[in-house]
Amino acid sequence: QAQLVQSGGGLVQAGDSLSVSCETSGRTDRPTTVGWFRQAPGPTRDFVAAITRNAATYYADSVQGRFTISRENTRNTVTLQMNSLKPEDAGLYYCAVMIGYCTGPGCRDRRLYQFWGQGTQVSISS
Repeated sequence: QAQLVQSGGGLVQAGDSLSVSCETSGRTDRPTTVGWFRQAPGPTRDFVAAITRNAATYYADSVQGRFTISRENTRNTVTLQMNSLKPEDAGLYYCAVMIGYCTGPGCRDRRLYQFWGQGTQVSISS
């Protein structure tokens, strides 16, 4: 079992920056991939970014070049730094953990993530 505690988020204006963080505990001694997903109003959680245990990163096309995902293994923390925010970036952001390795499309598939955080709201005013 893994536990995920999210922090950060809030309300900013378009063009501003914001970060959300995810601290993991539990089964973190095994190789893990941590991903971020966004849920706008509606049931779907869309892939935003992911980082593997060896720091390979993957991004959705819509955030490439604006968002940066990083992890600090000593603190079991993954941070999503979001710059040049747009109104369409708003939503409920969830971090998630996949036990094991992934590459390419696998890292973007929310169905492969076993554990999820509680969600953090990111609101953007235009």
